Amino acid sequence: MKVSTEWLSEYISLDQVSPEELAEKITRAGIEIDEIENRNKGITHVVVGFVKSKEKHPDADKLNVCIVDAGLDEELQIVCGAKNVDAGQKVPVALVGAKLPGGLDIKKAKLRGVISMGMICSAKELGMNDKLLPKEQQEGILVLPEDTQIGTPITEVLGLNDSVLKFDLTPNRSDCLSMHGAAYEVSAILGRDLALQPADKDLVEVSDPASSRISVEVSATEACVHYAARYITNVKVGPSPLWMQNRLMAAGIRPISNVVDVTNYVMLEYGQPLHAFDADQLDNGHIEVRFAREGETMVTLDGQERKLEPHMLLITDGTKPVALAGVMGGANSEVTGETVNILLESAKFDGGTVRKTSRQLGLRSESSLRFEKEVDPGAVIPALNRAAALLQRYAGGTVHEGIVESSSMPSTGSVIKLSLDKLNRYLGTELSLLEVKAIFGRLHFNCGDAGQGLLEVEVPTRRGDITLDVDLIEEVARLHGYDNIPTTAIEGPTTPGALTRSQSLRRSLRSLLTHAGWQEMISYSFVNPAQADQFPSLTAGSHAVKLAMPMSEERSVLRKSVLPQMLDTAVYNMNRKQDNLALFEIGSIFYSEEEQLTKQPQETMVLSLLLNGNRREKQWNIGAEKVDFFDLKGAVETLVSYLGLDQKVTYAADQPEGYHPGRSASLYLEQASGRKLIGTLGQLHPELQQSYDLPDTYLAELLLVPLVEQADYDVHYRELPRFPAVERDIAVVVDRGVEAGQLLAVIRDTAGELLQNVQVFDVFTGAKLGEDKKSIAISLLYRHAERTLTDEEVTSAHAKVVETLEQTFDAQLRK
Repeated sequence: MKVSTEWLSEYISLDQVSPEELAEKITRAGIEIDEIENRNKGITHVVVGFVKSKEKHPDADKLNVCIVDAGLDEELQIVCGAKNVDAGQKVPVALVGAKLPGGLDIKKAKLRGVISMGMICSAKELGMNDKLLPKEQQEGILVLPEDTQIGTPITEVLGLNDSVLKFDLTPNRSDCLSMHGAAYEVSAILGRDLALQPADKDLVEVSDPASSRISVEVSATEACVHYAARYITNVKVGPSPLWMQNRLMAAGIRPISNVVDVTNYVMLEYGQPLHAFDADQLDNGHIEVRFAREGETMVTLDGQERKLEPHMLLITDGTKPVALAGVMGGANSEVTGETVNILLESAKFDGGTVRKTSRQLGLRSESSLRFEKEVDPGAVIPALNRAAALLQRYAGGTVHEGIVESSSMPSTGSVIKLSLDKLNRYLGTELSLLEVKAIFGRLHFNCGDAGQGLLEVEVPTRRGDITLDVDLIEEVARLHGYDNIPTTAIEGPTTPGALTRSQSLRRSLRSLLTHAGWQEMISYSFVNPAQADQFPSLTAGSHAVKLAMPMSEERSVLRKSVLPQMLDTAVYNMNRKQDNLALFEIGSIFYSEEEQLTKQPQETMVLSLLLNGNRREKQWNIGAEKVDFFDLKGAVETLVSYLGLDQKVTYAADQPEGYHPGRSASLYLEQASGRKLIGTLGQLHPELQQSYDLPDTYLAELLLVPLVEQADYDVHYRELPRFPAVERDIAVVVDRGVEAGQLLAVIRDTAGELLQNVQVFDVFTGAKLGEDKKSIAISLLYRHAERTLTDEEVTSAHAKVVETLEQTFDAQLRK
């Protein structure tokens, strides 16, 4: 909210308080001031002038020689190149010696042989935001109203002797989205009197009742608790007065016409959005407030056809929609230069309903912003009367008697009881009853003594954020001054902070990977729909979650896998000659069992890895070595081992989608309930590799949640072995379909606790073995922790292993 100090001073005296001091006091009271804008960007000696005549420059087709009366003893000759300059205009004139924004000094000059004693200025040259001006004045000089006094300093005429405070409001302080709300706040902070004029001051009604011309019906009473309308005839649409335009521009709103400007002005003044309908475009002057029907459409003021949904609240004339309630009016009832009769609307719409409509249609406005945060129900009628009075004065309108309305909600404030003892206990203060009453008096809250140290505080409707006694305590704290609250030691039990198990594990994995030379990346959770199902194995059968309002098509769904973004990152790096990549990311993926969401989608954490390039660079005595599948598998095995899950995680040759069909695998976690798929790893599929234009690239993705549940990554110490180990090697011939991992699992189960380690050290295939056979050489290490093993014990255990392999896999010892 932009608050003009010039406008604010109309309600409260700001004498001897600079804008900077005021901003400091407001910030200390709980509302942060983001910025202080001085509307005068450095203008001196610029006054209002009258162009008495205009003649073509004798030596320049694009220049004019103007004679200007600037209220001085003699007229000025000024050369001007603006296309829109003409005799009879009131214009800003920078006199000789004037200064303009940007360090421009105005001097006596000679242009193509003609002397120029000043400059006729445009709005931009005066430091104004010309985008807020009517379109016809955005180019060329600024033309002022005919009744502007000649010789008046332009800073007074355009309201530039003003500072604008930008309030950074939290959602609960919607009361300060108005000048009245800001005035109440500043009055309480400064402790100065507040002078607000009655809303219906100078309002004169004709005896013809409005109810005979218009009618109001509210069907959606839960979304519109109060709808009020006035009927105004004989309106003459034209420009609004300059003072009103100046205040609108100070607030960042572009003036349009007297009717529209009045509704915007009152919205800024009271915080109550209004809308003016061309009453002659309404069917029998009828208004019906209802929800949209299935398949209904309407064209809004921006010329866009909007497809409506049943949750959207509409203003209709009984037959057709004429406005999106609280968001934007319809083109079919727009006030134009031909409008004569007006139906003026003021209402209390449900904030949630307006917010949902505004977001879904991508229409955010000053009006919707206020409705979303809930407007003051007590301002609906005053704002309507204030706007009617201004239209009567500045648009020549005739206001018909009475207000036509439908209301299902009383606009009265609430009464809250507050204990003085509780207040002082919460704040650590010793405030007296009289001091607390004085603070509530500054807030304009009626306050009475209920006895026994209790106060009855009447909270006005404009402060909808105050519903509990602790809210009143907060008001006392901030106005008493946070700096005045004594510092006291913390009392009561304290709970030291700690990482959750999941947070601790993620931090440990990051440390492990970065120390091993991997680099962490962080990517967006939004991806292109074409990428969502490139690696579907871990979320098989699910649907991608679509964003309601995506930034672009490239970021329109939530990711189901991190791997597509890792590939994009790899491409980005490879294009910049970063050829050896070892990347990881710990992040969330999202998916849903529903194509159209009716419940919260699933979110789970994954660890994703990408590896390509060389494991070792070329040197003078050795050649380069490229990474392969087993480099990636080794990294995954290191992670699994670190988590203490060596015996619970198994690998199975597989063909997950997106991976190379012959160089990929799936990871399974053995649980009491059965085997669970927890990850995939392997080489990127050749087709994807070609489409991304990447070299051989290896990927892995693991579900972290089941790993967290099963992990045992605490440090366990054990005694160093004191007794020698016995190593035995075997080579068995088995069918090619038998996996080495299956052999190792059977060996571990059979050998029992005497087996300390087992690993594959060779795999051989050849014609001598047969096309469907392979030889796997395995090393077994036997050791007992408390004594030296005998040959008989080792031989017995080893023979049992060989026998089990022969029975289970039809294995034959290779000799």
